[in-house]
Amino acid sequence: MDTGNGEAIQARGLAKCFGSTRALDGVSFSVRPGTVLGLLGPNGAGKTTVVRILATLLGPDAGDAWVDGHHVVDQAHAVRGTIGLTGQYASVDEKLTGRENLLLIGRLLGLSRRQSRERADELLGEFSLTDAAHRPASTYSGGMRRRLDLAASLVGRPRILFLDEPTTGLDPRARLDLWDLVRRLVAEGTTVLLTTQYLEEADALADDLVVIDQGRVIAEGTPAELKQRIGARTLVVMASSQEAVTALSDAVAEVVGKMPKVDGRRVSVPLSDASHLAAVVRKLDEQGLSVDELMVRGASLDDVFLSLTGRHVARDEEEEGAA
Repeated sequence: MDTGNGEAIQARGLAKCFGSTRALDGVSFSVRPGTVLGLLGPNGAGKTTVVRILATLLGPDAGDAWVDGHHVVDQAHAVRGTIGLTGQYASVDEKLTGRENLLLIGRLLGLSRRQSRERADELLGEFSLTDAAHRPASTYSGGMRRRLDLAASLVGRPRILFLDEPTTGLDPRARLDLWDLVRRLVAEGTTVLLTTQYLEEADALADDLVVIDQGRVIAEGTPAELKQRIGARTLVVMASSQEAVTALSDAVAEVVGKMPKVDGRRVSVPLSDASHLAAVVRKLDEQGLSVDELMVRGASLDDVFLSLTGRHVARDEEEEGAA
């Protein structure tokens, strides 16, 4: 029996429909052990559906998947014994203390009372929650709740961790703290599948990326490889007024040879030839077009996302059809 070819996660031709809506249409990818795979896509692309199938919370209509060598349908119980899952919103019981939450999960996982206490205290220390261990979770800040939620998903020492929008609603400091925790887990050998609406998060954490749109994989590779696909550099020009955007866009297109993307007054285009920068400056001067900003920067994942899907990643992503 095929057990996923030694990959931590292997998905082949996953398909799922909800009524007349095809959420997944033949999604295939793999995740190497001890790495982070970033799963990206616009609203409704099917990211959460993929996670739920891999976590055995949802059955596929077609295709196969293996997690840690176990088939997600035929060996669902074995899969559940090797994974941890943290969703978009903290799932801890707010009436229980932080320690009580972890003790409860330990007991549900079959640990003895002593083992549950030891594991709870260990995780509270690792996640800097010892001082708040005996406070109700309802009194925790957003960052503390997310740390507790992540700790809860690790009680059973999972080999594979699914993080579905793990930093939703966190402030920048709490988000960076969570990134550090994820890096530490990976350094210790945990495999992570990460879905996120923050492309800088995927860039900071992911070893490999899979981009899906309309239920299909449209690109995959390392962050550097995907950036290279659209050009290593991007020319960004900010028009001095909204009325000047069209003329500015046309002038840039004439020099660079491709139509730029327009976002408000900001015009951007991949820059494959460094000499184009000076040529753009001359063209703008010739046409009397003033700008508020002109720069060349390295391509970002947002540029990749825009190039692949035709739109920027949404910041207000909601649960998909499988939610």
